[in-house]
Amino acid sequence: MLTYDFEHIDGPIYEYLYKCIKADILSGKLKPDEKLPSKRMFANNNGISTITIQNAYDQLISEGYVYTLKRKGYYVAKMEGVMRPMSAKEVHYDIELPKSEDVEYDFSSNGINSDNFPFTVWTRLSREVMSIRKDDLMTISPSTGVRELREAIAEHLKSFRGMLVDPNQIVVGAGTEYLYGLVIQLLGKDKSFAIENPGYRKLTWIYKQRDVACWFVSLDENGMTVEGLEESGADVAHICPNHHFPTGITMPAGRRREILSWANGKEGRYIIEDDYDSEFRLERKPIPTLFSVDACEKVIYMNTFSKSLTPTIRISYMILPVHLANRFYKEMFFYACTVSNFEQYTLAQFISRGYFEKHINRMRLYYIRRRKKIVEVIRNSDLGDGCRIIENDSGLHFLIQLDTELPDLVVEEQLQKKGVKIRALSDYYFTKENVRQHCFIVNYSNLGEEEVRMVMELMKEMIRE
Repeated sequence: MLTYDFEHIDGPIYEYLYKCIKADILSGKLKPDEKLPSKRMFANNNGISTITIQNAYDQLISEGYVYTLKRKGYYVAKMEGVMRPMSAKEVHYDIELPKSEDVEYDFSSNGINSDNFPFTVWTRLSREVMSIRKDDLMTISPSTGVRELREAIAEHLKSFRGMLVDPNQIVVGAGTEYLYGLVIQLLGKDKSFAIENPGYRKLTWIYKQRDVACWFVSLDENGMTVEGLEESGADVAHICPNHHFPTGITMPAGRRREILSWANGKEGRYIIEDDYDSEFRLERKPIPTLFSVDACEKVIYMNTFSKSLTPTIRISYMILPVHLANRFYKEMFFYACTVSNFEQYTLAQFISRGYFEKHINRMRLYYIRRRKKIVEVIRNSDLGDGCRIIENDSGLHFLIQLDTELPDLVVEEQLQKKGVKIRALSDYYFTKENVRQHCFIVNYSNLGEEEVRMVMELMKEMIRE
């Protein structure tokens, strides 16, 4: 007869009993097909109620540890191949996690200073949405995102970028990485993609993880060349025409027309226009997008709120040509939108009430001043004569070219030892041909003047050494 100690237990009695019997089954103390005591006999023997026994047996039956035969009773199930539970309360496996870099000065981060996020407005709008839009918040979003947000984005693009967009062309998603995956499925895995060289390294990881072919096309002073595209044999050109990362090149109108002509030259060709940093063209008006001048439905437009608001908000969107939008609704309608309704409705209000435009204007002025101060610090530092600043009037990063013969990797390693993380332009080349040396990227969106001054001194010290 099974007997257990019920004097010192934590929690419901049936749960304790269930655990005791389960442990005896897994340890082999109770054998397969062994009959368990009847509820009445078990209850009388242990001084507990039959309902408690019934609850424990029901839980064991639902998990497959016990089975019942009509009018015969309860029996232990066969548990061959079931792993025995570990006796330790904590488990530790040999899982290798990516190493986090502990540095004092990070010139590679594209983070945003938390003081610049409009927390007060965002919190008020979020509370208002949760108070007024309760039913909408509990309604499953369409696969492309809630219409209110798509309408707000369309209206913003009309006034800010001169783009005429139907809200039904817009697909909202949690990050551009997710949207790139949708594009691959939409266009087909048989398509090959041309990526700018140098370029955004994460793109290659995304495309290769999805088993699509990638080709690297070198840039000239105007961006990706049509000759390079033709030689690659690619079907899709992935470009950042308004502010290329990491070189900062802005593609002129003539080259844009050439790229569009390339796409129109063959059936099945497309352009993915990543409008990276478009809100922060600091000195002049934003250049018209390729999407806005495309008359043949060849351009897929991508943008994100990561730079304009914060990388942690994880809201991006793409605009599909009409025929691809129809294909999306026909073939990919079953996908769930990956952005929370709470954030979608809050962002929709933030845009439609004019707060987003005010925020962009304020941040543009802030970054103009920040950039000028940081450039002044570099030029007035001891390193000033030993480096050249390479910049254009767009985006939240620029390049500095060091007057040194040290290889880029050595510079990075030596500065890392001094607590400085910085990335060379050469890190973003996918091939070894025509690599520009001694150029380093300064992401200044979250840098202070004193940080830059200290790093310039450390650079000077490293070059002397």
